Amino acid sequence: MKTVINYLPLVVLLFLFQGYGQISPGDLTRAHADLEGMSNCTQCHDLGAKVTDKKCLECHKEIQSLINKDRGLHGEKTVMKQNCVQCHSEHHGRNFEMIRFDQEAFDHNLTGYELEGKHAVVDCNKCHVSENISDSKLKKRENTFLGLDEACLSCHDDYHQKTLDTDCLQCHNMEAFQPAPKFDHNTTDFALKGEHKTIDCKECHAITTRNGKEFQEFTNIPFADCVSCHEDPHNDQIPGQCMQCHTETAFASKEGFGNFEHSSTGFDLKGRHQQIDCFSCHANTSDPLSVFQDKKRVSENSCISCHKDQHEGKYGTNCVKCHRESSFLSLRSMDFFDHTVTDYPLEGKHTEVDCRQCHKKSYSDPINFTACNNCHTDYHKGEFTENNVTPDCKACHSLEKGFDYSLYTLEEHQSTSFPLEGAHVATPCYACHVSETKKRWTFRNLGERCIDCHEDIHEDYITQSYYPNNECAVCHENEAWSQVSFDHSTTEWPLTGKHLEIDCRQCHFVTSKNNSTVKQAFNSLEGQCITCHENVHDETFAIDGVTDCNRCHATDNWFPKKFNHELTNFPLEGQHKVISCSACHEVTEPDGQTKVIYKLGKFKCIDCHS
Repeated sequence: MKTVINYLPLVVLLFLFQGYGQISPGDLTRAHADLEGMSNCTQCHDLGAKVTDKKCLECHKEIQSLINKDRGLHGEKTVMKQNCVQCHSEHHGRNFEMIRFDQEAFDHNLTGYELEGKHAVVDCNKCHVSENISDSKLKKRENTFLGLDEACLSCHDDYHQKTLDTDCLQCHNMEAFQPAPKFDHNTTDFALKGEHKTIDCKECHAITTRNGKEFQEFTNIPFADCVSCHEDPHNDQIPGQCMQCHTETAFASKEGFGNFEHSSTGFDLKGRHQQIDCFSCHANTSDPLSVFQDKKRVSENSCISCHKDQHEGKYGTNCVKCHRESSFLSLRSMDFFDHTVTDYPLEGKHTEVDCRQCHKKSYSDPINFTACNNCHTDYHKGEFTENNVTPDCKACHSLEKGFDYSLYTLEEHQSTSFPLEGAHVATPCYACHVSETKKRWTFRNLGERCIDCHEDIHEDYITQSYYPNNECAVCHENEAWSQVSFDHSTTEWPLTGKHLEIDCRQCHFVTSKNNSTVKQAFNSLEGQCITCHENVHDETFAIDGVTDCNRCHATDNWFPKKFNHELTNFPLEGQHKVISCSACHEVTEPDGQTKVIYKLGKFKCIDCHS
């Protein structure tokens, strides 16, 4: 009797299959028509139970993805608590609409995207169209509400044609694209002041056509000086920027005259000259082409061009020889000698030198001043002598700043046999040109190869085929030693997956705790995974004593994507395909530790199931 009871469900099931035509609640919709038939029932139904969400989501993966990400209508908390069949029921005929709802009454906030401004009144079908869907599979669906992106440019054209940030909401709101109420011109490199606040944007940002569409330029607008936009009424006769004299309130205002950098004219104002009104010296005129031009050729030392010579030429016309600009009554030391009356006017550092430094004997004795080395020792000891001719010191040095300062420029260095590139441009001169042994500057015979200055840490570690003539530039760049451009595909170990992301030193260098190099490995580095990685499987998967990780693993991550359970002694079937690996392969030891066993050895049901 017990045997008959055990087989009774099977008999009933066979009876149900034979009578499918009588027990089916109705035809499926067109979308599920391919699932019609008694043999397909279990694709949606569990025997003895209703349709479960799990069955639905196994097919509708795009909905499962939204639920996983808590996005869209199906990712909303209250919607996730409902069963699929509450909204999408079946067996109501081929023409039944499974996806239907009142669009007018639909609460769009449930999708996680609140409709604001113009979005609140626009027709649903204006946004939910295939043109706005990026996913190629969803794009083919008719009347779908899935697949839209929240980014403005996923639906709207980029009016700015990639010249501005793609986050439209930084400047615009949902009411309209014009104006841009969130935009604050003061956050740009050109904050608006004065009259600039009142002019129309189009005065500076002209509306033109680009790529056949209307376009307004908002970037790359020159504003370094006023003349970038405004005509120069002075016809470039007054040096410096307009802001030295004018303000943004009005060009006619004289408010900013005190800011003018007078030294740009070649006449540096000092002493009392700094305190007097501009028109005390210049003719008072409003003509922009003549204002301040009447003293254009007056030298700083030509005092008599403006002032009356009280001495009537008895002491020459160089007033500053005795007088100061703080006041004509303030005199310099009368011991001062005006060296400009000689053939060698003193300049720069020479003005600070005591007379006896040069005039060893009588002041009237002639001095040969045709070259610097007539008085100064050649510090460079003939390094720059060519064809018995030594260039004068002034070719590189200045009287204003002395011998410690060089006029030799980077551009001049580029014309040498060693033009500077990359990090060498930022390297201070003394790093290369000050001898560590002699503690002095040197500029000849420094070498032009990297190893002439830098330690060759790869010597004898890399073969000549990859490191010809110990030439560092084969792999390294001048920008920084850490930038390596070596093509690893030329070796027997091309880099793939995660190996492309790691630093060379992780494989080729062994370092100590203080991060100093202990050992390098290039030629002797083996190609087995266990050379660098720990073999967590010990000898479990070894063949002839060798564990080949590549049989199961790939280089993009440690997940055993190559492993095929079908090739084992226990191919996975039914529910075994969906359960977690740990359900069978992880064992909890008596001490609470978890042990992973990959080769079980027992495959009977009772070995795992009670």
